[in-house]
Amino acid sequence: MTVNEGGGYYDSGYVQPLDFFGDGTRIPLIVVSPWTTPGHISHNYADHVSILKFIEHNWQLPTISSRSRDNLPNPTYDTAVSLYAPTNSPAISDLFDLFNF
Repeated sequence: MTVNEGGGYYDSGYVQPLDFFGDGTRIPLIVVSPWTTPGHISHNYADHVSILKFIEHNWQLPTISSRSRDNLPNPTYDTAVSLYAPTNSPAISDLFDLFNF
């Protein structure tokens, strides 16, 4: 349960305990690309670091450091338990589910 800094509105979405600092409130990400599926909504747990993970994955680049969040695995889910909480937590998506290359 989190509070938005911009107005104090309650956010009931799942927030994953990633590390000592935790994770912030949920914000939308809109991907505009000729390689996206129109109307697709991803429910994979993502973070600002997901954009960095996407760049590293797409261009086969190394991670920033051995202790940065871009080392976390991609999330896996047990739909019988939860659609939003990864079973391999902590985990962050690399956003590849948004594209059809």
